[in-house]
Amino acid sequence: MTPTSPADAQLIEKSLEIAGERGGDLTAVVYARLFARQPDMEALFWRDGNGAIKGEMLMRVFEAILDFIGPRKFADHMIGTEVVTHAGYDVPPDVFATFFGLVADVIGETCGPDWSGPMAEAWGRLLADLDAYVRHPQRSLAPEAAGVR
Repeated sequence: MTPTSPADAQLIEKSLEIAGERGGDLTAVVYARLFARQPDMEALFWRDGNGAIKGEMLMRVFEAILDFIGPRKFADHMIGTEVVTHAGYDVPPDVFATFFGLVADVIGETCGPDWSGPMAEAWGRLLADLDAYVRHPQRSLAPEAAGVR
């Protein structure tokens, strides 16, 4: 996988910054969207009465995105690992693709008029790259994916 271009990384970071300033904690919005699109997933959060688990998971998604568009010290491996781990919770890989996409949608909507065509295009390229890791987690977990031979 090719690294994210510096221009795309800057646009994605800027959109996250704007969304954070305007929307604050986006956990409730993101998970409401997830449950609307993937209703079976809501039952998996039966222990999360105060939203802490959802909040931590979304925080990790943002951390992974920032690493993925930057140094890629852990995100590619973490995504692959989490896809495999979550399969044990009956979360199919396509839910991860849905999740990253709806996070992008919420970020765009929260940015409002500051959401630009170039931002949308940068997110589109990021989502396509992330999708490769989500749909083929074994690639991100393989030693050669980490440059180990």
